[in-house]
Amino acid sequence: MNDKAGAVVALALYAIFGSVGFGWRSWLQWRNTGSTGFRGVSGRPGSAEWFGGVGLVIAVVVTVGAPVLQLAGIVAPVGFLGAEWIQVAGIALALAGIGATVYAQIDMGDSWRIGVDDSETTTLVNSGVFAFVRNPIYLAMFVFWFGVVLVAPNIVAIVGYLLVLSSIELQVRVVEEPYLLKTHGDTYRHYAGRVGRFLPGVGLIR
Repeated sequence: MNDKAGAVVALALYAIFGSVGFGWRSWLQWRNTGSTGFRGVSGRPGSAEWFGGVGLVIAVVVTVGAPVLQLAGIVAPVGFLGAEWIQVAGIALALAGIGATVYAQIDMGDSWRIGVDDSETTTLVNSGVFAFVRNPIYLAMFVFWFGVVLVAPNIVAIVGYLLVLSSIELQVRVVEEPYLLKTHGDTYRHYAGRVGRFLPGVGLIR
């Protein structure tokens, strides 16, 4: 697969992920609850909460822009990462990530949200895939993004992926976990004390 073909495939994967993981899921949420589930960026401008949300938006722009730049011939795959078998593995990972993201979103039911609204109380989901990790949707997104980076592995894509990791980590730690602790108290504290943040047994809150 040449550089331009890899870029086209990467953009197609982003289109599928956006259509299913956000478009379709938001529509399903609206049909079931009357709300799309979108809550936007939390915190005042300049705060850690704000940087978490805005950072993720910037990361998405950078990662989606990376294959566009590669398609235009402005950037090229980094060294050995341009090997075809790596691109094929990336496609498999990205598709697995899309499937896992949608599965975890459905498992979350009506509690699914994009962002946090401090004025509302949602059900704490701790069963299904949420019994193994507290943030299976984000974990699946990490897999998806990593896969797409392997399909069009240029330096911009790699930087974008690092932005994805850091912004989601910030969003979880400074926005979502404090909200869940405040809303669900000891129930969430006990849950977070035995179930890992992104990986089983890792990132427990004692």
